Amino acid sequence: MSDSINDLAEHTQPLYRFALSITRDPDLAADLVQDTFMRALERADQYRGDAPVRAWLRRILHNLAIDRARRTVREVVVEEIEDRWMDDGYTVDPVTSAERTETREELEDALVRLPFIYRVAVVLHDVEGWRVREVAELQEISLPAAKQRLRRGRMALVSALAEGRERQKQLEGVPMRCWDARQHVSDYLDGTLEKSTAHLVESHLETCPTCPPLYAALVDAHEQLGSLRDSDTVVPPDLDERIRRVLSTRRPGAGTVPGQ
Repeated sequence: MSDSINDLAEHTQPLYRFALSITRDPDLAADLVQDTFMRALERADQYRGDAPVRAWLRRILHNLAIDRARRTVREVVVEEIEDRWMDDGYTVDPVTSAERTETREELEDALVRLPFIYRVAVVLHDVEGWRVREVAELQEISLPAAKQRLRRGRMALVSALAEGRERQKQLEGVPMRCWDARQHVSDYLDGTLEKSTAHLVESHLETCPTCPPLYAALVDAHEQLGSLRDSDTVVPPDLDERIRRVLSTRRPGAGTVPGQ
């Protein structure tokens, strides 16, 4: 393992900033940084020094973020939005878009609703000042493909901003943004939220037109999962000892688990 890999901690702050810029979610960004370091240690023997460590870490984090997005988000089809733009009759209200872009909260709301690969292209190029070629290298795609993602991402962002007025009407008077409430809803379900935050979540669920069905589905899934618990299941007596032995003998970069 090279000395540069050994000094991973010095990359924590810039890597977190990178993760936050592409996810727009502090908790997810922190998780991705941690997972990136773990993946880097596991694959330290694969690092050949042909690229800066920070670039290597960014690529690992980016790929992990894509995996998360694929697992957890049912993304809109941006190609359909591009099809709208191909129609000469399609347009948006420039006043509505302009008003929303002037508000950071509204701009963030539109960004987080973009599919991940397009959001990354827009944020890294238009916010962080990356060149298109750098975006292409990070996403391991061709330069034309990166330009296409940037174009589609910008189109999708404008369309999301233009559609914001109807969304605002639906959420008028609703405390908390939907995503803020949804991030807390699992802790609310477990009864571990602070009272003030729990009250905001409750108020949101009472007035939001879209979140109550999601919460009801979470409650139902939680209850059904609990019914799967088998009270007669006995944990093998040596399992804990085996796990501790594996963890204590595991070395960064090891390809196999000791004893296998």
